[in-house]
Amino acid sequence: MFKKRSGLLWALLITIFLISSLAFVRQGDLYFQIKKQLTIFGDVYKEVATMYVEEVSPERIMRSGVNAMLRELDPYTVFIDEGEQQQMEIISQGTYGGIGLDAGFRGDQIVVIAPLEGYPAERAGIRSGDVILSINEVAVEGMNPDEVQQLTIGDAGTEVSLTIRRSGIEEPIRFDLVRERIEVKNIEYSGLIEGHENLAYLQLTRFGQRSAEEIREKLLGFKDQGSLDGLILDLRNNPGGLLNEAVEIVDKFVEPGVTVVETKGRMANQNTVFVTDEPAVFEDLPIVVLMNRGSASASEVVAGALQDLDRAVVVGQTSFGKGLVQTVRPLSYNTSLKITISQYYIPSGRSIQSVDYAGENGIEGRQIPDSLRRAFTTKNGRTVYDGLGIEPDIKVDEGEDSRARVALLQNNKFFFFTADYIAEHGEDEEPEDAYEKFLDYLERENFSYQLSADQHLEQLLASSEQFHDEAESAHLIRALERSVERKKDEDLRNNREFIEQKLTEEWAAQTGSAELRAQNRLRTDRSVQEAIRLIGDIEGYHAILNP
Repeated sequence: MFKKRSGLLWALLITIFLISSLAFVRQGDLYFQIKKQLTIFGDVYKEVATMYVEEVSPERIMRSGVNAMLRELDPYTVFIDEGEQQQMEIISQGTYGGIGLDAGFRGDQIVVIAPLEGYPAERAGIRSGDVILSINEVAVEGMNPDEVQQLTIGDAGTEVSLTIRRSGIEEPIRFDLVRERIEVKNIEYSGLIEGHENLAYLQLTRFGQRSAEEIREKLLGFKDQGSLDGLILDLRNNPGGLLNEAVEIVDKFVEPGVTVVETKGRMANQNTVFVTDEPAVFEDLPIVVLMNRGSASASEVVAGALQDLDRAVVVGQTSFGKGLVQTVRPLSYNTSLKITISQYYIPSGRSIQSVDYAGENGIEGRQIPDSLRRAFTTKNGRTVYDGLGIEPDIKVDEGEDSRARVALLQNNKFFFFTADYIAEHGEDEEPEDAYEKFLDYLERENFSYQLSADQHLEQLLASSEQFHDEAESAHLIRALERSVERKKDEDLRNNREFIEQKLTEEWAAQTGSAELRAQNRLRTDRSVQEAIRLIGDIEGYHAILNP
């Protein structure tokens, strides 16, 4: 018996030794490969810097080499030089000069993740999903999101132009903006909803230091004013931030000992499980979370965890789908490397990442096809899927931009009409028939914009000399011109609800308080109104979470 046990012990020791030896060899081989490739790269760099026929910038070619290397990985792994480091520090301190814009990758394109509400980009009508083509006439192709972000930053009062491409609109759109002082806040607005005084609304624009504590303080303050029937947590256009703050926010609504999110990486020390550890402050409070295409990263962790735990109903649009975790590693000469180290996995076990950058996909990535998306179940057995961010329980269409809407916002017509009216009539009373007065204003201003029909008309004018009958061609062209103008007038009429909403918002912005502006916006916000309806129908709310 002893010999048998002894033999098993020796077999076990030999197995452990072989595994350890193999791991050591693999690790040693990795270090050898790193040393070998660095030596080769250093030799090439030295030869080019000293022997090339023309003088070269050592810094420029090194930066190009580093960027080319990182482009083999994913768009979030980037080198941060000394200048960019300083700009990042300025932003993190809470104020900077800019236009209020967060950019990120979609495939190989730089897109707007989220415009900050109330700042130049959002006021001009730039929206989540817009593809950025150039900034100040500088093409952004080949840049990473941090480099694009730097181009938008500058002194308040200085001008910057953005050219974007928008889905559904053929021609690129140019926006000329003036930078403003951007105040980085966690909570953009909080309040009890007018007409529903027991219903709290919180708009969280980022996950910065103390964001979870600020939410707790706000909700306790509302509770002191009376009973709370529910919370609308608005995470739309929130690009994310600190993961620990996201976990602490979920902690406020869920009992202790519940997994919120898990990070998994290649290295064991990058695998972490984040669990709630405090008694829930608002354990039974009905919650609706608002999401859109601009909700990313930590926003998706909060919304996804509350959805997986059947603790909240998610309303709005499918989120961005950024489930990769980065850390910043300091390097020499005040530079650093922001590097992807792991992925998020929320309570059901699903990943929120929507683009696969693994292997040969590289920086362009590959949208995860429906055939590879896997089904998971929530705490109460509802089916949810990975590979596409967070999908809402109730989808709300925010409406597509027509060419008329884009042109009105792009040219700041709501702002100038309201400013002119106040200058002439004062701000004591909002104008009656504001919509009709606005159309009259547009006519006086000779407001116009391009439709695709305009281009066809221009082509016809260019070729009109080819017509044999000049009178007939002139008659045809006039008929087409009238048709185009009727179409533009029809577009404005079809957008009456949108125009009236924007006029109301602009009037509040120029004459009222932040509270008035916010309440005006909430009254016409489709997702907010759906959330109000849902919490008002508490049986319907629970039926979604407990099918």
